[in-house]
Amino acid sequence: MVNIEEFANRLKLVMDYYEISAALFAEKIEVQRSSISHILSGRNKPSLEFVLKIVENFPEVELYWLLNGVGKFPNKIENKPTNPTLFSESSSEEISKTSTKSKKNSDTDSAIEQIVIFYKDGSFKNYTP
Repeated sequence: MVNIEEFANRLKLVMDYYEISAALFAEKIEVQRSSISHILSGRNKPSLEFVLKIVENFPEVELYWLLNGVGKFPNKIENKPTNPTLFSESSSEEISKTSTKSKKNSDTDSAIEQIVIFYKDGSFKNYTP
């Protein structure tokens, strides 16, 4: 089970790392500002969609670290952007093209590393083949 208070603390660490406000963070992951406020105050639990948006938009954030503190943050220490909301459209397109290209190349030689099942109550199970 995800501890809401500890999750909120880790969320604050992510915002501090990128030096962005809750409002800019909400804009970056495309959620309402109140969602961030309610999670930080402990009023609401983060949804799976909310968590996945963070992991998608901030590659330095590991899923297990964000959910339960296991792992490390930041995941990659290469040239941290000072403000991820300042990415240009062209760099976003370039990233998209690169990830699509790498997916195509890895389909033939990839293997399943792990499977994670998320339950509605906020818990999850991790399976490693």
